[in-house]
Amino acid sequence: MAKEDQNNGDDPMQIDTNAPENHRINKVPEGSLTDYLRIYYRKLFPYTDMFKWLSYGTDGKHPSCDSSYFGKREFSFTLKSDRDEVYLRFQSFSSAKDLENSIREKNPIKMDIGSVYNVNPAKRHVYEQSGFFPVERELVFDIDITDYDDVRYCCSGADTCLDCWPLMTVAIKVIDTALREDFGFNHILWVYSGRRGVHCWVCDSRARKLKKEQRAAIADYLNVCKGGENSLKKVTLIGAVLHPSLARAYTDVLKHYFEDKLIYNQKLFEYEERFQKILQLIPDENVVSDLCDKWQNSRLEHVNSARWDQLKHTLQSGKKKTQGLARCVEEIIFTYTYPRLDIQVTKGMNHLLKAPFCIHPGTGRVCVPIDPENCEDFDPTAVPTLTQLLEELNKSASIGVENDLEKTSLGKSVQFFRKSFLEPLLKSCKEELESAYNAKIQQTKDSMNW
Repeated sequence: MAKEDQNNGDDPMQIDTNAPENHRINKVPEGSLTDYLRIYYRKLFPYTDMFKWLSYGTDGKHPSCDSSYFGKREFSFTLKSDRDEVYLRFQSFSSAKDLENSIREKNPIKMDIGSVYNVNPAKRHVYEQSGFFPVERELVFDIDITDYDDVRYCCSGADTCLDCWPLMTVAIKVIDTALREDFGFNHILWVYSGRRGVHCWVCDSRARKLKKEQRAAIADYLNVCKGGENSLKKVTLIGAVLHPSLARAYTDVLKHYFEDKLIYNQKLFEYEERFQKILQLIPDENVVSDLCDKWQNSRLEHVNSARWDQLKHTLQSGKKKTQGLARCVEEIIFTYTYPRLDIQVTKGMNHLLKAPFCIHPGTGRVCVPIDPENCEDFDPTAVPTLTQLLEELNKSASIGVENDLEKTSLGKSVQFFRKSFLEPLLKSCKEELESAYNAKIQQTKDSMNW
């Protein structure tokens, strides 16, 4: 905090308003990240909300509450030093205030959340002989748009735009529906990673208590695209009809997105190298040759939709349909649109995942929650940035607004987190605690009557 005080009498809230507009609103000026973060952590980071979430109702006065629960949770901090970055694992905290004090003191450029362990992770060395191991972990999913680089042409690597971001929208819609309808989970938090993907936290009590084998089974159930980045055929659909979960995804989400958006956004049939990749997914050389002959030097109007319609007609009609090629249409759509999961993240309990509301150090964007019911409206380019938030604080200071969070565009994201996710979750946790307590009381009474 000393660095913040050494400001020659200047207001530490003030930032360089003479910087170019694109730098002020988006990226943090070079060399200013740690200074900006000090203000963010002091004024805007929602410590109490994070504490309430990760306590799952154990911070109350109910007799069945485990007051040590939050203190067994691992946090990790990435710190910026003069020469390099310092990575601190196995941080733990006893309260919201303890968490706040540590974050404000250490000023991390990145925060990750890990498992709940059998003992306080900061004191793990004391328990080496008796064992140190995770006992609870949210069921998590990490979906990264770089895994779609073989099916998008507008961007590559960490870059994203509004033409390829809908691939993340599709992933949210498909996975969220499967988790709710196929597994019965209710308390699901989707969070923008700050740059190139989305994270999913399934926070139901039974999800947090899943064993590694059970997590692996769920991951495998949702994992349709398989094979490495150099694998051409990533999807093989088996059986006469699609599994009900896949049929729902195909009918409700994938087909519409592929035919109405992706083939146009990515110009999949305009260029030979692009449509050749699609044709390689068809196992019949005669069909491929026939389509290539039709498309060579053709001057079709609305070329993307016209060529896609020709491909579908060829594969789904007459003799070709009886030869089983009709399934190729579905496999092409699944290959280009179905969620691509990092299943190792989901299977393990030791994996750390970036905390909601932290700042992505590369883009300066806040890792805000995403509403799965309206995820098609989410625009990653419109997410609040660190520089933008401090600008908003500066402007509102002159008009006397008291609540710092409500002064900024981050306020809506925090309110959504509270109302749509946190409050229903804590209500459910309270009911579970009460139910477990009553069951224990009844068991005691029954044993005494015996």
